[in-house]
Amino acid sequence: MSLSKNHLKLITSLRQKKYRQKHKMFVVEGVKVVREFLQSSFELHLLFSVDADFEGFTNVVPISDLELKKISQLTSPNKVLGVFKIPEPSEVEKSGLFLALDAINDPGNLGTIIRLCDWFGIENLVCSKDTVDCYNSKVVQASMGSLTRVSIHYVDLNAFLTETKLPVFIADMDGSNVYKTDLPQEAILVMGNEANGISDAVQKIADHTISIPRFGKVQQTESLNVATATAILLSEFRR
Repeated sequence: MSLSKNHLKLITSLRQKKYRQKHKMFVVEGVKVVREFLQSSFELHLLFSVDADFEGFTNVVPISDLELKKISQLTSPNKVLGVFKIPEPSEVEKSGLFLALDAINDPGNLGTIIRLCDWFGIENLVCSKDTVDCYNSKVVQASMGSLTRVSIHYVDLNAFLTETKLPVFIADMDGSNVYKTDLPQEAILVMGNEANGISDAVQKIADHTISIPRFGKVQQTESLNVATATAILLSEFRR
């Protein structure tokens, strides 16, 4: 088997969300990240590799460096590209510490937040339906394999937060100082859109509003990056 026009057409199409949803597949690139997906519960469709280390798999397509450049989205392609199947959605567990995202748009931010969930032991990440697709190639690369260990659920966020029995905390510049707030072990922390913050509808549902105080003397910094703020707040919840 070698790289065919149909392979090229499929891989190129998976750069768009509508085709990822149609084929129920997505792309993973790079030796380290591909290995993590191969060792996870994700099901492999095809593997395109210039590396002999991957030849033991039954559905491997050997390719040249030039062919890898044709199908890769990376500036410097790294030996292997895998096409994996998107798993069926699972139910959200109703206990523990959750992170919820309200219309996060930037793939890099979402990928970093998935890594943070992995680091802090957040097993369930709940996303509004207008949050960027977690199978976007930039998200997959930024998550560095953590996507294999975090369950991501796209839901009607307002309905989800209304129905939950867990306390809902939202991050906002005008909230209470997080360092002086008692934080429960079981809760939902909601982080908002990069430009607009938490939506009005979610603000009305929230039980608590928390913020990260500024300690700089001038205090002219407008806000923290959403992924940076998420790291600080999750650290406080776990502490």
